[in-house]
Amino acid sequence: YNPATMSHSPWVAIQRNPMSGSGRRRPLLDFVHALRKLGLRPRLFSRREQLDLALSDPERRGTLHALVAAGGDGTVLDVINRHPGLPIGVLPLGTENLLARQFGIPRDGARAAAIVAAGHTVPLDLGRIAERRFSIMVSAGLDAAVLHSAHALRTGHIGRSHYIWPIWRTLCSFDYPELRVFGDGSDQPVVGQLVIAANLASYALGLPLVPTARGDDGLLDVRVFRHRSTFHLLRDLSMLMCGRHDQMKNVASMRVTQLRIESDVPVAVQADGDPAGTTPCNIAIEPNAVRLFVPRPT
Repeated sequence: YNPATMSHSPWVAIQRNPMSGSGRRRPLLDFVHALRKLGLRPRLFSRREQLDLALSDPERRGTLHALVAAGGDGTVLDVINRHPGLPIGVLPLGTENLLARQFGIPRDGARAAAIVAAGHTVPLDLGRIAERRFSIMVSAGLDAAVLHSAHALRTGHIGRSHYIWPIWRTLCSFDYPELRVFGDGSDQPVVGQLVIAANLASYALGLPLVPTARGDDGLLDVRVFRHRSTFHLLRDLSMLMCGRHDQMKNVASMRVTQLRIESDVPVAVQADGDPAGTTPCNIAIEPNAVRLFVPRPT
């Protein structure tokens, strides 16, 4: 053991979110042990300010191999926003893990560690809403209202069952306010009741809402759903699940670099599964904004 050598060897900063998913510890322990076997020094942080302090040291930052978000999509979003420009790894421990699912990153700790150690990264566009970046998508409307409600009731680890009551309560009270979407500076809005601006194709429960979205094309794929009732919404979702996108005449599509969403009343907005305020809001894309550790292509 040589402290001088160890202080200059590559290390991995791991931001752990103890509130993610069901709080599984085994994958995280396996991840840490596997990194050590692969010649990397893992350092686990549960407190955000401790990680921020460690990465503020130029010498330590210079030997950093990866910054890993151990949690759900919200943890990834938090890490990216606090430390832009650093290469990001993911240990998916959340409820949906949409980013990890998109790129084939497993929950298995040893396999996720091997991906980080191998060092293969891909460039990823990031979206921006106000001063916050996102990797997957932003939405405004019913789904964001459900998410706001679920997070307001959250007291600990959150799973899919925690959304049952917020979904039911929101469906019973939501009045589908009109949203006006202006793409790339246009003064002619597209009008609807649910807006999704996607950087990646993943969506909760595997719903194929924006299957054409890519994270490396410098564009946001936008869907504007026109439905004034829960019945019409459920009809649209069933058509999507059956792959009948071409028959959905009440869904408008656009591909843009920026958009603005307006409404007469404040409507809930969410980004990557976290509340992101209400309308009005401005959204834009930042091409190739981060590098993400992913499995090597076979």
